[in-house]
Amino acid sequence: MNITNDSDAVALLKQLAAENGLDIAGGTIRRSSSRFCLGVEHGDYNGTELFGVGTDRFIWMAYKPNGTDKVRLFSGNFPDDGVVEFTYGYVPEPQTVKDSWARFPYGVDYILRREGFALSSGMDCVLYGNIPGGGMSRSASLSLNLILSILDVNGIDMDDQLKIVDLAQAVENDYIGSPCGQLDQIMILFAKEGMGTHYNPQDRSINYVPLGDGATDFRIVGLDTGTVRPGLEKSTYRIRRAECDDFVTLLQNNGYDIASLAQIKDEATYQKIITQFGETNADMCERMTYIYKAQQRFYEMLDAWKAGNIEKVGEIFRLDGIGLRDEYRISGPELETMCDIVRSVEGVLGERMLGGGDKGAAGALVKADSIDAVQAAVDTAYPRSRNDYADKYAVHVCKVVDGMRVYEDMLD
Repeated sequence: MNITNDSDAVALLKQLAAENGLDIAGGTIRRSSSRFCLGVEHGDYNGTELFGVGTDRFIWMAYKPNGTDKVRLFSGNFPDDGVVEFTYGYVPEPQTVKDSWARFPYGVDYILRREGFALSSGMDCVLYGNIPGGGMSRSASLSLNLILSILDVNGIDMDDQLKIVDLAQAVENDYIGSPCGQLDQIMILFAKEGMGTHYNPQDRSINYVPLGDGATDFRIVGLDTGTVRPGLEKSTYRIRRAECDDFVTLLQNNGYDIASLAQIKDEATYQKIITQFGETNADMCERMTYIYKAQQRFYEMLDAWKAGNIEKVGEIFRLDGIGLRDEYRISGPELETMCDIVRSVEGVLGERMLGGGDKGAAGALVKADSIDAVQAAVDTAYPRSRNDYADKYAVHVCKVVDGMRVYEDMLD
């Protein structure tokens, strides 16, 4: 299926509902976006500020109360799973469902009830998404969509939007067993069309930053490698997060008054740590180095965005990618093949891996008039370099969009 717009998505959702005996007539559609992080990738669990945008690859979810306490869902992306059905309060124990998308709605029920939300109104639900698997935050988009939809059918209003972020993270951390931070959830939930979202963890503030006047016309491009990323819980991401946590503990035990690697911001402290631990803990010092340098680049990138200097934003995006590859060591061969290919194309301003690493998607900032050249270069070189994925890769040309939209009148 090649669903790219709301009207085609609605037609598909209606078809899937009819085929699977689910009643969504007159119901609601919630559309949740993907995201594109401009900085700092892997910074959320290290305590850095974050900046990114929502992008137009979506999950569309049509839902309607069904007059019972049962939730019935069907995913057009995983039709072999059939209709997933459960009663509130009766879902498998955490981290026992490994290979089914159903672990997400199960996890939402588990976390919402654990946090004291009274759920009694069930729903029929059909969903479909075109977000690539890995790199553009499909799991966060799904978790947020499910939480907001279940709260809606149960008449529960949530004024504190950051509480939604906390709940979505808990679904992945505590129920699924994925050690994700909050970057993805924040960048999707708060995304606004045409704006960048700046998050400061010190006061949990959200600020919207318009791109400065006179910026070169550019596109955000997702470079889906065609690989399947099995989840953060099975990836190098988990190892990197544990390394960073362990290094913070080691530094604390040696008299450093820090709670995260993000707090190492001055050159004197950084050099002191390198001198003290550079030989005995070389790998951990490399992880710290990426975070240290990425934070310095972050403020340059934010200033460049405000000034409309998208060329500088792209340059920093590329430098972050080199740091992720060489210092944080979280990329993967297919991701780097994509980066190597598009880096050779005139008009590509910057490129790097996206998301949790290992597999999934890379991304690029590309001048609008170079998009066709990027597509041609990938179509020519990627299948030759990665023949196993010759019929699975994709190039997604994206624009900046709202993270969440609700449609009340499209299922009449």
